[in-house]
Amino acid sequence: MNDLTRQFRDFFVSLRLTVVLLALSMLLIFAATIDQVNLGIWAVQQKYFQTFFVLWKVGEVPVPIFPGGYFLGGLLFVNLVAAHVYRFKLTWRKTGIFLTHLGLILLLLGQLFAGLWQQEFQMRLEEGQPKNYSESSRFMELAITDTTSADHDDVVVIPTELLERGEVVQHPKLPFRVVPKAYYPNAGLQNRTDAAGQPPSLATIGPGMQIDATPLPMTYKPDETNLPAVYVELVGPEGSLGTRLVAPIPVLQQTFAVGGHTWKMALRPARAYRPFALTLLKFNHDIYAGTDIPKNFSSRIHLTTPDGRDDREVLIYMNNPLRYSGLTFYQASFEEGNDKVTILQVVRNPSWLLPYVSCVLMAVGLIVQFSISLTGFFRKRRLSAVPAAP
Repeated sequence: MNDLTRQFRDFFVSLRLTVVLLALSMLLIFAATIDQVNLGIWAVQQKYFQTFFVLWKVGEVPVPIFPGGYFLGGLLFVNLVAAHVYRFKLTWRKTGIFLTHLGLILLLLGQLFAGLWQQEFQMRLEEGQPKNYSESSRFMELAITDTTSADHDDVVVIPTELLERGEVVQHPKLPFRVVPKAYYPNAGLQNRTDAAGQPPSLATIGPGMQIDATPLPMTYKPDETNLPAVYVELVGPEGSLGTRLVAPIPVLQQTFAVGGHTWKMALRPARAYRPFALTLLKFNHDIYAGTDIPKNFSSRIHLTTPDGRDDREVLIYMNNPLRYSGLTFYQASFEEGNDKVTILQVVRNPSWLLPYVSCVLMAVGLIVQFSISLTGFFRKRRLSAVPAAP
């Protein structure tokens, strides 16, 4: 092994690197905690932890100013594995250390997989009305629905990623092309005026001709919401069918006729459909006597599947979620002043067991290592107490 290779190896196995990475991780967590007041929890996770570098905009140019969670976590992972390969020898006296470090490695992997795979939605349930889909609180989609048939709807969904890139969409179920003209993740809507010199509206048909959409900075505060808007042109075989302004408010969810069919176009939260349905039977909102302070929320749910294999009632309350079909349904919230509506948080996380397994491994490793050290201490003490032979 030459000197350069040895220096490279020593860098990754050094305890100094471990200490530096842990110190940087604490600074990262501190900064993220402070910034959570401004950005909210989801934006903080993306800015500080689910990235290789924390970026700071200088003008319009993002500049890396600090290592992010993926970078620090990846180096810690490499540091741990390299230390075991080159520094530690597998002996029974170090069984506890190996178990503890294995648990820490699984914890790092679990956080990585959660960041990559975890999906979170919300399900708003009204009493007595079954629902088989949940909705995203962060992502939107443009839904174009053929409502001509009386017994079913045909829906074509366009994710906002395509709208942002301005990609032309031609779907076999649509008799027209969808051409995004402008997409605003957050917009201010106001009625147009007839002032002289006002630029023409991007919308050429529909109620959007009387409304202006102005792009606004994204907000991440928990008590504020973004209002997205999109201008889309529909182009049929004979030419343009007009440009419409669509936004998630009733007046801009539009209905029109093309090719002998009736269509509805709406910008809505992204949906995830499930092969089962939930129906709210009863929502209970308990408060402490004499106050308005919430004490407990609970929802009695009726779960059914189309094939009839599952048909049962489930009680969901705080710290007692429903786990079903790879999903976890938590009691998250409710509508103020309406005890007939509950809001469930729907989480899909294939790696949800890893943190529990890693914590058990670290606890067992610490107990084993302590027991080994304690046994060795008593053995040495007992031997030292034996008088020497004359």
